Amino acid sequence: MIKFRSRVTGDVILLQASGLQILQILGKNDPVSQQKGIVLPADMPAAISALQRAVAEEEKTRADLIAQAQANGEPAPRFEGVTLRQRTAPLIEMFKRCHAADKEVVWGV
Repeated sequence: MIKFRSRVTGDVILLQASGLQILQILGKNDPVSQQKGIVLPADMPAAISALQRAVAEEEKTRADLIAQAQANGEPAPRFEGVTLRQRTAPLIEMFKRCHAADKEVVWGV
C-alpha cells in the first residue's frame, strides 16, 4: 500500500499497483521516489493536470474500444471495476486543498 499524507486532509491510501500507477503519472518513475517522496505546493497544479490528462486518456481509450467493438458487431469489452478517475479523485482533491493551504503531500515517510 502507498499512503499519501498531508497536514490538511485525511490520508489517501492506495493499493500498491494503483499507487505506483499514480506515481508514474506524476513522473515518479525511479524506485527511490516510488518508496518515498513529496509534492510541494508549487508542483501541485502540474500534478493535478497530469492526473486529469491520464484520466481523459483512459476514458478516450475505453470509448474507442467500445466503439470499435460495436462497429465490428462484437460485445463491448469489460474493463477493470475501478476507473482511474475513481482512484485519482481523492488525490486530486487532496492536492487542491493542500495547494490552497500551501502544505506539501508526502508518501512513504
